[in-house]
Amino acid sequence: MILPEPREFDAALRVIDDLRTAGYEAYLAGGCVRDLLLGREPKDFDVATSATPDVVLQMFPRTFAVGAHFGVVLVVSTCGAADSAFEGTRGAMENEPDHIVTEVATFRSDGVYSDGRHPDAVRYTLSAEEDVRRRDFTINGLLLDAIDRFPTGRKPGFFEDLNLRGAACTLRHAIIDHVGGLADLDRGVIRAIGEPSQRFEEDHLRMLRAVRFAARFGFEIESATFASIRALARKTTVVSRERVRDELTKMLTEGNARRAFELLDETGLLEEVLPEIARMKGVEQPPLYHPEGDVWIHTLGLLGQLEAGCPLTVAWGALLHDVGKPPTFRVADRIRFDGHVEVGVAIGAEICRRFRFSNDETSQILSLIENHMRFADARRMKTSTLKRFFRLESFEQHLALHRMDCLAGSGNLENWKFAREQYETIPQEVVRPKPLITGRELIASGYAPGAHFKQMLRAVEDAQLEGQIHTSDEALALIQRDFPRM
Repeated sequence: MILPEPREFDAALRVIDDLRTAGYEAYLAGGCVRDLLLGREPKDFDVATSATPDVVLQMFPRTFAVGAHFGVVLVVSTCGAADSAFEGTRGAMENEPDHIVTEVATFRSDGVYSDGRHPDAVRYTLSAEEDVRRRDFTINGLLLDAIDRFPTGRKPGFFEDLNLRGAACTLRHAIIDHVGGLADLDRGVIRAIGEPSQRFEEDHLRMLRAVRFAARFGFEIESATFASIRALARKTTVVSRERVRDELTKMLTEGNARRAFELLDETGLLEEVLPEIARMKGVEQPPLYHPEGDVWIHTLGLLGQLEAGCPLTVAWGALLHDVGKPPTFRVADRIRFDGHVEVGVAIGAEICRRFRFSNDETSQILSLIENHMRFADARRMKTSTLKRFFRLESFEQHLALHRMDCLAGSGNLENWKFAREQYETIPQEVVRPKPLITGRELIASGYAPGAHFKQMLRAVEDAQLEGQIHTSDEALALIQRDFPRM
């Protein structure tokens, strides 16, 4: 077991203690309980309580009713002098390191989910069990009676004295389990609470979350839950693309991307959310360059190398780098994919548009697709071309993608080694030197402004990058020689 982050953990416990003192039930709930039992660091500590939102809003001086309609209130705790800095806006609060936010949700029972995402109506309840049974998966339906196990007002060094590391059993005695979540954690199973089809009809995104949790924890999806996902996979097409994008991005960047995409394929979800990737299956490649197998197997090989916390652009670049191969496959003297890069950029642009990536994210993902084959020519490039190659935004990401591409195929890293060595050796001021002349100097030398200026300045920069000229006078001499005034 990991040691919880004291400030955030303490803030949640004090919220629970205040609610308990006022006569309400209150527990740590959901993912934080699951993660503590699995020995993982929780991202946050959420509280479930019998107190209604209006009570929570009245009890705590600093709150945000971000989801009061669904029983959710954010309670803001502050540390020391930070009290006076509180500005009363959520944005200011979230960017202030001395403010700690605890999500407090009222026990509830949900009505019909007509939009496949939100309940049409909620009913508050005094029953913790009723609240738990409307949640998604058993491993997320556990409650922790935290105050009995971790009293507030602890002396300094409490966490060190408690020595939580490696002692998950210390928490199990304080767990309230109405849905068999502890047993499923022990067995390594993702199981929907109650009837799986009902849970997935309520929120179609839960099918993708089942895959993500199974991949993240190395769990299996329980058979009835799995069968329900296969039967309802098509429902994911009505989920907002942003929500699907975020789930896929988490799958790609949590360190178990290969298993996540294998499960997406096995459950039938891949064909629904990313049909362009599903089309990679069975698309053969020339064995000389790709002894590993078809485009799908090759892509899985890249996904298997993605580390937890990697940039999302690298992750999506790895997924999409060969997305242009299926539509360009042909057999001539050998298997060929003529123009697959250009086609891949076009398909990648459509996927980025569909999932509403930001302009910057789209630009970098498409750049990774567009340039992933250029490393094959790196050792033959002119010096000027190589230096311009190194100017690509976040070139380290291009290096990372090429290395994964090689290791998922032939295993030959010679071009990657050459490019990395040159990139790390050549100083940035040599890769991006200060221009020797500008259009102003060309005008002063008697040249009329026009589109040809771009060609002239490019010729000067080429010579400068090649080390052929070093001064403004040499640059002007080159211009006068190669571009005589008419």
